[in-house]
Amino acid sequence: MATAGKVIKCKAAVAWEPNKPLVLEEIEVAPPQANEVRIKIVATSVCHSDLYHLLESMHKDGFPTVLGHEAAGIVESVGPGVTEFQPGDKVIPLFLSQCRECHLCKNPKTNQCATAWTRVRQDIMAAVESRFTCKGKRVLQFMGTSTFSEYTVMNQIAVAKVDPDAPLDKVGLLGCGICTGYGAAVNTAKVEPGSTCAVFGLGAVGLAAVMGCKAAGAKRIIGVDINPEKAEKSKVFGATDFVNPKDHNKPINEVLFEMTNGGVDFSLECVGKVDIMCSALKSSAPAWGVSVIVGWTDMYDIAVRPVELISGRTWKGSLFGGFKSKDGVPEMVKAYMDKKVQLDEFITHNMTLDQVNDAIELMKHGKCIRAMMSISPQ
Repeated sequence: MATAGKVIKCKAAVAWEPNKPLVLEEIEVAPPQANEVRIKIVATSVCHSDLYHLLESMHKDGFPTVLGHEAAGIVESVGPGVTEFQPGDKVIPLFLSQCRECHLCKNPKTNQCATAWTRVRQDIMAAVESRFTCKGKRVLQFMGTSTFSEYTVMNQIAVAKVDPDAPLDKVGLLGCGICTGYGAAVNTAKVEPGSTCAVFGLGAVGLAAVMGCKAAGAKRIIGVDINPEKAEKSKVFGATDFVNPKDHNKPINEVLFEMTNGGVDFSLECVGKVDIMCSALKSSAPAWGVSVIVGWTDMYDIAVRPVELISGRTWKGSLFGGFKSKDGVPEMVKAYMDKKVQLDEFITHNMTLDQVNDAIELMKHGKCIRAMMSISPQ
């Protein structure tokens, strides 16, 4: 392409400081260096992790930044040493890389990558390096991705090549939320046919977990949310029951215990609040229940009494649904293309980059499942 090897000036939504509206700015995106690819973002959605950084953790060293990590795009150019990708490839950026060389990547028991956390600082949720500048200032790349921009630069170990026929305005959702929830049920919990499940929090991640429970053959799937509007939406993905904790004058774990005659086989917490994580654990059957923490937070400690675990419960964590990213994302794209996984049903709003603050407000107030923003034409 004519832009290869040159700095690209383009639009991006910059978060200059925490808890303030994003500002649409012209930024400079440097050419990819060794082992990097520059990607034209076609579509990106807002995920709760973007809001967490902007509105909850608000780490002072994590700004200015360009948020966004759930997206799809087209390779514009590649840096030296890149053989896996070429201009024109359809790709999905990955916040969790897969180098395929480290001891973690080679271990089938985990989807972690040792190289990932040398490239991305977890405390500020940003890449160590950045190819962005704006008004003469270095701008951080959120999670090493930064998809609220017309162009971004990423290390090749954090990019997945997908089916050239895949609709990028749909499959971009597989960059985070849908794989996170679906995989938590299928890969981490290992939900069994005929089992009973409870999913706490019915945002995109929770609804994807419901979809995963259904795919795994669960016979009863109870959705739990304080928003009554989620009742019908959850049934689209396979929920058989809906419980609103506000409708009851006792702890929700007691309600679920009574509903299931002793607790669910599998429970998944998809909110990121420590009290709900404890409720999800206590909702599972004491002798064999499996409870999975899917929601993200690093701001609070968690506390339960040993008696909650000692009789045989298992408490697990799940990052990106247990998928090894470069392998798993193309497989999920194929599953969508084969109509085995739903994606379209998650998209409640179609917007553009200049509406990013509106999309954030929708997400903040639970008014959308996913708002997909069109960035560039396919």
